[in-house]
Amino acid sequence: MPQPRTYHVTQRPDGQWQAKAADGTRASAVARTQAGADRRAAEILRNNGGGELVKHGRDGTIVDKRTIAPGNDPFPPRG
Repeated sequence: MPQPRTYHVTQRPDGQWQAKAADGTRASAVARTQAGADRRAAEILRNNGGGELVKHGRDGTIVDKRTIAPGNDPFPPRG
């Protein structure tokens, strides 16, 4: 089973916000607002099997951390 992905939402030097995989070299998404980058990162995670979403404030500190569930689980739990 592959490791869950982790995405970080951080502010860029130009003032825009980016959603970037923890092991990535480039941003997966760029938005004018933190909320926009957060929504896009959650969407990317849902579409790719879920994972962790870490949101950083303007000063770089972690302000929120949450788990995003898979959007389309091919093997949902019985129940």
